[in-house]
Amino acid sequence: MKNEFELRHWSPSPLNCTVNGEEVRLNVPESKRLLAIIREDLELTGTKIACEIGRCGACMVLVDGKAANACLTMAYQCNGKAITTIEGIAGEGLHPVQQAFLEEGGYQCGYCTPGMIVSVAALLQEQPNPTLEEVEEALSGNLCRCTGYGGIIRAVHRLIEQRGDQP
Repeated sequence: MKNEFELRHWSPSPLNCTVNGEEVRLNVPESKRLLAIIREDLELTGTKIACEIGRCGACMVLVDGKAANACLTMAYQCNGKAITTIEGIAGEGLHPVQQAFLEEGGYQCGYCTPGMIVSVAALLQEQPNPTLEEVEEALSGNLCRCTGYGGIIRAVHRLIEQRGDQP
């Protein structure tokens, strides 16, 4: 006979949400993390697995428009929510953040790039004209071992300048 812990944490529960605009209906154990749902069940591999303790930001996704570490977010917490992964950021063509990263060399090995792009997109949704301090704060949960962040910061500044040119 299963004990209460096993029943609560391993018995499937319904997960109804949208991922990149598509309805998702799954039965998942309450112990399953959003990262596993995204990569294993939905086969969206742009969201990376790295530290699995919320320190690197490689698994960053948007949950109802807010940046969240998919490795720390339990799947059941996303019931009824809208999830956007790096695959859903762009839509048709490149998202402006992706284009700016490309133009400014805001990548090197590329492993952290999806999480960085998601974090910047979340920041610019919330604050269209962020200060350097706000950019640094938004990226504080994303680690990059290759670029030194120069191209990433330049990419964000390019986006801010382009937005300033628009009416």
